[in-house]
Amino acid sequence: MQIKEFLGSVVLDKNAYEVGKVSNVEFDAATGKINEITLTLQKNIFSKDELVISFDDIATIGAYVILNKEIPKDAEFEEAEAVEVEIEEDK
Repeated sequence: MQIKEFLGSVVLDKNAYEVGKVSNVEFDAATGKINEITLTLQKNIFSKDELVISFDDIATIGAYVILNKEIPKDAEFEEAEAVEVEIEEDK
């Protein structure tokens, strides 16, 4: 796999929940070993939060990057308020 194919890969946590996508890779230039990856988190359409994951926390790299740890979902989103709508009937 080439690095350009790896960037943008979908990342799943150990429970197979989509966490985000690979946005950056830090590797050791001497050995070529990946030290850590940066994820752009999948929170909402306007979110640009990032999370750095150590290579030791990666279970497999293939069609998906699968982590060997759980990434908790943020409970910051408020539920939408219920709105009542009145419909007038034609007479």
